[in-house]
Amino acid sequence: MDYRSQNYEEWMSNLPEELWDIPITNLAIPGSHDAMSYCLDINSPLVRSESDTFRLLDGLFYCLTRPAIFKWATTQDKSILEQLSMGIRFFDLRVAHKPCDSSNYLYFTHVIYTHLTVLETLMSVAVWLESHPKEIVILACSHFEGLSDKLHESFILSLKKLFGSKLCPRQALQNTTCPTQESALTLRSLWASGHQVLLSYEDQAAARHEELWPAIPYWWANQPTAQGVISYLDWQKGMGRPEGFFVAGLNLTADRRHIAVHPKQSLRTLTLSNWESLQEWLENQKPGADYNSLNIIAGDFVGPVPFCPLVIALNQKLLQNTTK
Repeated sequence: MDYRSQNYEEWMSNLPEELWDIPITNLAIPGSHDAMSYCLDINSPLVRSESDTFRLLDGLFYCLTRPAIFKWATTQDKSILEQLSMGIRFFDLRVAHKPCDSSNYLYFTHVIYTHLTVLETLMSVAVWLESHPKEIVILACSHFEGLSDKLHESFILSLKKLFGSKLCPRQALQNTTCPTQESALTLRSLWASGHQVLLSYEDQAAARHEELWPAIPYWWANQPTAQGVISYLDWQKGMGRPEGFFVAGLNLTADRRHIAVHPKQSLRTLTLSNWESLQEWLENQKPGADYNSLNIIAGDFVGPVPFCPLVIALNQKLLQNTTK
């Protein structure tokens, strides 16, 4: 199949009608790991969580550490609007406040901070959703380094103003016949309500706001090879899928020893060189409610490879169940 000739900008609304009433926790949904790392600022400070030793090395050998940080912390090469148009519907967003910054501006992070602020980025998402009224996005905000309680509340208020009625509250579609509120969420019910955004907020502040959803489990292998990632994900599958949303991370991780031993490599070259094995595993997966099925599948560098088409195509396997 020529994946490039297909249009995935409105893939949810183009799904067969038989899938409109299936809980979206049972659909295969393409996700972007560290979605905003395409716009990292190589000259920004290190994030607060980095060790004092690494900070010292960065200060002494800046000309060596920064290029290495940049090429290993960058996990995407497409903008968030490009990712949306390609079919990505889950975004891993790591939010932080810069140290010694007197403003309330928040940025995305992955070792260093991004050029773009959080609100200007999410504003572009809100605009995109206006012209794609049947597409649903899951925004997973996490980390929140440097945010005080006051900053959390200010940020949450801004999110409510930005997305308004598009935000799907935790209890909005509760169905008492279903074991979890996620089970009541289907494409048809979301379209009827006008909700387009499920906002996961990995902080205790989420409990005070019905518009915010709790953290979504992320299966992270922390492995530098395709086989390591696959073995971990197969082990997780063997333990059974969670009831609600969850993410299978099809992304590789290189520790500092691996980086030191492979100075000419980057996360991009590592990802692409392992893609064939990852693709073979991905094509054999299935969504649904079964014990070992998958839901959200997140990857790195989702642009250069047919990641979105392959994940979206997995939903065709659900049709076999609806026609039995």
